[in-house]
Amino acid sequence: MIANASYEAALILIRNGESLWNEKNLFTGCVDVPLTEKGVEEAIEAGKRISNIPVDVIFTSSLIRAQMTAMLAMIQHRRKKVPIILHDESEQAKTWSQVFSDEIKNQSIPVIPAWQLNERMYGELQGLNKKETAEKYGKQQVHEWRRSYDIPPPMGESLEMCAERAVASFFLLRYALSPFNYYCTMSIFFLLKINQSVSEV
Repeated sequence: MIANASYEAALILIRNGESLWNEKNLFTGCVDVPLTEKGVEEAIEAGKRISNIPVDVIFTSSLIRAQMTAMLAMIQHRRKKVPIILHDESEQAKTWSQVFSDEIKNQSIPVIPAWQLNERMYGELQGLNKKETAEKYGKQQVHEWRRSYDIPPPMGESLEMCAERAVASFFLLRYALSPFNYYCTMSIFFLLKINQSVSEV
């Protein structure tokens, strides 16, 4: 739970559905690859499981598979609000993605993407087959790269490095809610994957 003054917010964590490289048993990391058909089905199932929980805002990574998972999940929601992506890559993008009507705001959910929420960067391992990599470097070494908290893969990020940027970004992103009066919301939908450290719905 996240406490803010006298308000509380529920935090829902959903991992993206299966990606094309998951299916092929490749190290994916922060490479932007799409969902598989199974991944789409998993996203829809996740949406069904949270369909009765109020959702006021969505934080997601900049990866398409994460954003697709969020959109597919929200199709299942009982309130049928429309997710609207808020852009901040330029002043023009910010202006163009503004929602001026209070009525539309009440019928929509702001989606705030941030690269800082991207999956960990696997460096030289990205795109390599996991089984072949284990055969080349040894299972123990690959296990250490994947599961240790502070040891990064070659030219990549450790879980610690990934967590630091993601957590710091989350606290900054909270301030993006104030223009939409969501600072006192009862629930927050936070789509984030930090490898296996994030639980699935």
